[in-house]
Amino acid sequence: MSATQVMFVFPGQGSQYRGMGSDLHDAHPEARAVYEEASQALGFDLAALSFADPEDEIGLTRNTQPALLAHQIACLRVFEKLTDGAVQPVLSGGHSLGEYTALVAAGSLSLTDGLRLVRKRGELMGEYGEGGMLALTVDEATAKEVADRFYCEVASCNLPEQTVVGGREADLEALAAWVTANLPRKRAVPLATEGAFHTYFMVAAARMFREVLESTEFASPRYPVLSNYTALAHESLPAAVRTRLFFQLFNPVNWVGCLRTAMAEGIDCFVEFGGGLGKEEGPAAKRPNLEGIIKKTLKAGDHSAAYLPAINLATLEATAASFSG
Repeated sequence: MSATQVMFVFPGQGSQYRGMGSDLHDAHPEARAVYEEASQALGFDLAALSFADPEDEIGLTRNTQPALLAHQIACLRVFEKLTDGAVQPVLSGGHSLGEYTALVAAGSLSLTDGLRLVRKRGELMGEYGEGGMLALTVDEATAKEVADRFYCEVASCNLPEQTVVGGREADLEALAAWVTANLPRKRAVPLATEGAFHTYFMVAAARMFREVLESTEFASPRYPVLSNYTALAHESLPAAVRTRLFFQLFNPVNWVGCLRTAMAEGIDCFVEFGGGLGKEEGPAAKRPNLEGIIKKTLKAGDHSAAYLPAINLATLEATAASFSG
């Protein structure tokens, strides 16, 4: 691998699954150390929840967020071991929850503080999570124009032609019906969430979360971490990092903007850590969450860059080998 401008990326909710991290835990002490610290920080056995999920609770936002953060950091720690720490990013970022993992990876947050922070964030998002979300196959401007008609709001800009909106269930149903009637070549796909995240429905949660942010210790990131709110790198001042995370909770995730910033910075390799998609059971059967989004956005921007997954034991070993080969 000849890449010199590497970006680490971390997915958000929707990439969790039962069994997540079990392969790494069995094979690498670095992963076991992450789960031990996580369980101690949270006061319950996060490994048992992630690997077995006996009560079918990994999909609850309060559990999903720390489970994903722990898995992503476990993947990163194993990757660092396999590459002997030789691969250093010049930029990092994450989608929604993944932004917190990126800050942990860059040393702005400790693992313990990061886990406790997203646990509380998940609790508040779940508690105040009225409504739901729809993925629309339209650009941001069109999505905003349509959403405004139904008291809904843009929640995430994932692709140049894929925008997520949030709102009350009845309003989303009316919005979806309007899309079907008026935009026949476009789709409105319901998402499985506990609420209309990253919209005005989260304002009350954000006001309470501000107190948690202000009581959490932040440091300057060792390398730039992109903000979902601004689509630019976080400032080095901890107070500025806190404010961006506060606004992130009730404003759209500008992932398209983040990737455009990465392209402008000349990133020539993206490495994705953690999570996984697919109906088949077990880590080995999963595919990466952000791969399609990254590749489509790069193509739309006429930008060439490698993409490498590091989401389970097999992909970690293959990606690590590609850097040392």
